[in-house]
Amino acid sequence: MKKTFILVVLFVLPIVAYLFFASGVNNFGKLPILTKSIGDVSSINNSISLQNKITILGFLGSDVQLKKGNAFNLNQKIYKRFYEFNDFQFVMMVPKGTESKVAALKIELGSLVDASKWNFVFAEEEQIKGFFKGLKTDLILDENLGTPYVFIIDKDKHLRGRTDDEDEGTKYGFNAISVAELNNKMVDDIKVILAEYRLALKKNNLDRK
Repeated sequence: MKKTFILVVLFVLPIVAYLFFASGVNNFGKLPILTKSIGDVSSINNSISLQNKITILGFLGSDVQLKKGNAFNLNQKIYKRFYEFNDFQFVMMVPKGTESKVAALKIELGSLVDASKWNFVFAEEEQIKGFFKGLKTDLILDENLGTPYVFIIDKDKHLRGRTDDEDEGTKYGFNAISVAELNNKMVDDIKVILAEYRLALKKNNLDRK
């Protein structure tokens, strides 16, 4: 009996564990694509691009002061945790005329962490509305051209999100007002997409060998 137990521990359990984790990778290894090819902010500012970047995209609106709390939540809970990963960036679309407010905000954000991957695209009202519309979400911009929601955009400029969220069903974006949502949902989804690209990179390296 003792020998049988030892054999089970040594041989059977590792196989069961492998099958469990392997099925987990297959089922949860990719973040669903909700909208394909959303366009690129490089058409507005050619020094910033979504292509080949994992981007957190946001719309701060003209009242930058009002959205400062959201920016600090994102800075502490998301940006600070992931900014050192290669090809990771923040891109915030803001109306033209807010340049001085944004410069002050970026200085404040930079007092807590290296803010070099916080990028701001200054655009006309119609450009912001058009770009937001291209996301094809169930969300809307407010009267200041802002929203508390931010979006995960992959390296091919696809909007990623959830199709089976326990609260919303299809989840296009993450509410930066809610620290709990950033901690409990957005962090997990960014981990998934980073792991997806790491696995793809490993596979490509193995294929070359």
